[in-house]
Amino acid sequence: MPASADSPEALRSLVTKLGIASGMTVQEIGDDDDVDETFRSAVEAVTGNVIVGLDFEEVVDAVLLWHREDDGDLVDSLVDAVVQLTETGPIVLLTPKPGRSGHVEPSDIADAAPTAGLQVTTTVSAGPNWQGTRMVTPKGPRR
Repeated sequence: MPASADSPEALRSLVTKLGIASGMTVQEIGDDDDVDETFRSAVEAVTGNVIVGLDFEEVVDAVLLWHREDDGDLVDSLVDAVVQLTETGPIVLLTPKPGRSGHVEPSDIADAAPTAGLQVTTTVSAGPNWQGTRMVTPKGPRR
């Protein structure tokens, strides 16, 4: 069962569990009006930095990828998310929870990760409507 956050402190702890730490530059992809602002605030509180967008042109330490079922091919989204990411940086895939509009099946996530050259490590509740899945590049250099 995924971990969940009941308080701001617990949410910041979950953000840390997802591989996001103080001083990191975090890029956000796929954000829209439906994203969880409390989760975003927790990311900024942990890193001490404002989340950057697609217009940021430097390497980033982590990526928040908000993805809904109708957002297109998940593999393509994951491959795009890796472009500016450091070799050891995590991608936090945020998808609507079961029963919510845009829910992405766990089997689709499990299938997409290795195809995109990633490995799923952790899944947590990232708010009332979103779950977060941490993905990393398996040990060894990216191809």
